[in-house]
Amino acid sequence: MVSPADPKIALVTGAGSGIGRAVALAFSDAGYAVVLAGRRADALQETVQRRPGATFLAVPTDVTDPASVAALFAQVKARFGRLDVLFNNAGTGARAVPMYELSYEEWRKVVDTNLTGPFLCTQEAMRLMKDQSPRGGRIINNGSISASAPRPYSAPYTSTKHAITGLTKSTSLDGRAYDIACGQIDIGNAETEMTQRMKSGVPQADLSMKVEPVMDVKHVADSVVYMASLPLEANVQFMTVMATKMPFVGRG
Repeated sequence: MVSPADPKIALVTGAGSGIGRAVALAFSDAGYAVVLAGRRADALQETVQRRPGATFLAVPTDVTDPASVAALFAQVKARFGRLDVLFNNAGTGARAVPMYELSYEEWRKVVDTNLTGPFLCTQEAMRLMKDQSPRGGRIINNGSISASAPRPYSAPYTSTKHAITGLTKSTSLDGRAYDIACGQIDIGNAETEMTQRMKSGVPQADLSMKVEPVMDVKHVADSVVYMASLPLEANVQFMTVMATKMPFVGRG
């Protein structure tokens, strides 16, 4: 547990719903002061209301906009003076159709949110972490099972999640000199608003439709908090947390 007298600071993007909300609440339960970033102010306030009396800073943010991201980190520095953990979680997908049917705008939206957003947040986090005292911090990227194995009709999402693995490795290297650790959690079928379709059937590698098992999102939140709890001399570089019986190993 983090000492209430001197709490560590965690920033979670996409904190207004799903995995982001679950992780933000888990950080709060572990004693962190938590910065909530997301597009919708009302959704962020819903997260705040789940833990009355906890220390939150809710900052409506568009992670695709460099100025918005810079303003977010300026607020973190002004309020807390430092940042210990960044969880790059905000993400989106496109229509589940063959890639030749997607528009450029659909492709660009996914790339901007899932790849450029984490890059911009990582840049700002590293600038803050390398100059603060004590120096250093931890960056955790939400990679997804799709960072290893795609689903049918998911070219934009899969491409960005494969790219996140490269960003994770590059951040690990660039952060070493400043005691900045970076790891990635690949999540499979956590039960959130976005995975309700798993219960009615999703496309498989043979293009059949099948219902897939899901797991409680709490297991994801607990895993992220564990990754963050390590001293900076240790790092979980990659972790996979998935519903045990979901298709993944050998899924196509």
